[in-house]
Amino acid sequence: MEKNGYIEIRITGTNGNLDLSPDNYDIREIIAILENAENLIFQGDKKDRPMISYSIEKGSVKHIFKTSLQFIIGFNAIIGQVNDSKNIDFLELSTAKAFENIQETATKKDYAFTIKTSLEKTNEVILDKTTKFIRSETIWADAEFYFYGKITNAGGKGKTNLHILTENMGTVIVQTPVSFFESLEENIIHKKSYGIRALGRQNSETGEIDTGSLTFIEMLDFQPKYDEGYLKELRKKAKSNWVGKIDPEVWISQMRGGYDA
Repeated sequence: MEKNGYIEIRITGTNGNLDLSPDNYDIREIIAILENAENLIFQGDKKDRPMISYSIEKGSVKHIFKTSLQFIIGFNAIIGQVNDSKNIDFLELSTAKAFENIQETATKKDYAFTIKTSLEKTNEVILDKTTKFIRSETIWADAEFYFYGKITNAGGKGKTNLHILTENMGTVIVQTPVSFFESLEENIIHKKSYGIRALGRQNSETGEIDTGSLTFIEMLDFQPKYDEGYLKELRKKAKSNWVGKIDPEVWISQMRGGYDA
């Protein structure tokens, strides 16, 4: 059995008076498809994803993405569900955004995108100007978040931001005003741990955070440490206050609320 398969994104439409083909398909449109393809195929953390190879073919324009058959099978299930439900709210954020970007292009340029796989009985989904593959705004709400870790990058020429490496979410990027960097008195990159308070959007059903929406509120000095002396003092106080002053039988009876086990 083959270990690899492919995903096909076929685009039909016109460029002026000409039917769309690789000969009149602009490089910017190719770049846009390539930028969306990884998020479309792979959900979540992509650092361990398999290689993706690419080719463009006639008929009108066919984008072919070859990768591991395991992921092709998984993606085939996704497009089947998208097609059946006509809904993308169940998708992970990056994948949903990729569908939205393709939907936007289909609407603006009057293109029809047909997405399918190399599987013999492949599912397929079509996006054109009549479809509405857009997330429901009602499930996304503004929220405040706290991220803790080390700053790995800061600044930027256009949109300035902070990159903070967290234990649970990996690197999180927070849009940050230039005024914050101007106020810094020391280099914060790869130094001690910090906390960042940020505003962003969160899925009210799944709890997923839209990491592309995060904006900076403030930085917190965060220095977690294990203080053995402090813990010993707490145990000493607890021992003097509790031990010898509580009847275990009475305490258990109170915890049970008068009911026998």
